[in-house]
Amino acid sequence: MYARTRAYARDNSVKSWWVIGSTAFILAALTLGTLPWWPLALRIFCSIATGLVTVRFFVIYHDQQHRAILPKSGAAELLMRVFGIWTLCPSSIWRASHDHHHAHNSKLRGSDIGSFPIMTREQYQKSSFSERFVYMFMRHPLTLLSGYVTVFFIGMVSYPMFRSPRKHYDCLLALLLHVALNIWVIVCFGWVTALLMIWIPRSIAAAMGSYLFYAQHNFPGVTFKDKGGWTYEGAAMESSSFLKTGPFMAWITANIGYHHIHHLNHRIPFYRLPEIYRDMPELQQVKTTTLHPRDIWRCFRLKVWCVKNQCMVGVRGL
Repeated sequence: MYARTRAYARDNSVKSWWVIGSTAFILAALTLGTLPWWPLALRIFCSIATGLVTVRFFVIYHDQQHRAILPKSGAAELLMRVFGIWTLCPSSIWRASHDHHHAHNSKLRGSDIGSFPIMTREQYQKSSFSERFVYMFMRHPLTLLSGYVTVFFIGMVSYPMFRSPRKHYDCLLALLLHVALNIWVIVCFGWVTALLMIWIPRSIAAAMGSYLFYAQHNFPGVTFKDKGGWTYEGAAMESSSFLKTGPFMAWITANIGYHHIHHLNHRIPFYRLPEIYRDMPELQQVKTTTLHPRDIWRCFRLKVWCVKNQCMVGVRGL
């Protein structure tokens, strides 16, 4: 199956620059719309919309870091490195952790780097109170909802910076830029503008991004395997979801809902994922989820892997 996807793993540089340029223009216009000389209703709308469009640009950044788009462009690499610093997701930590995630997706051991931790039911029962607390904290809905602080500010910037400052110097740049930006906006425009320009958009984008990443690998029907039964193609098709969305959310998320195809071949540009989905019927036979509140709840209630029943279960009765 992987061999058949190679024909789609071709970048169209004109289209790639267009999606980058158009998205950046919309993002800049919406950000300017949060400034204090506009009506408050418009500023609130632009604030929320900025958060949503940031999600799109982040997925484009994610694609470029995979070398799916503009793989040989130094300008694109520089632009995306700046964007990574700007969004508290520096390239040094994102690329290393995310490449590890792709190589170890759905493994019971080693998959926690760049992803959410997985415990078996037996491991959870034998673990200490502190181990259980950390495990549940990392998978808790409130942790994802506050992803701006928990996932990005702490997990993607602060922790890597203090652990390995030389290797992750861009994390320090991200932290300093973020603090300086907040101070500058507060001094020049006030707290309300900082709320509308920075805190609300980034909170929306981080919460959406954290949940999307969670639901793509923690959903009803997902499978996890030890090293012996693990295959790359199997992990893509059985342990990565197809998140069904409407056209608007497909645009906002830059087709990241076709996550099983992305894991099958991460060199396919995001704008070609619907095309290959239509052309290869076997890619349509996949486990799905949606952004309906019912499906979000079903994903969140899954906590540990039951080896006996080969499925994710909640913690009730453990």
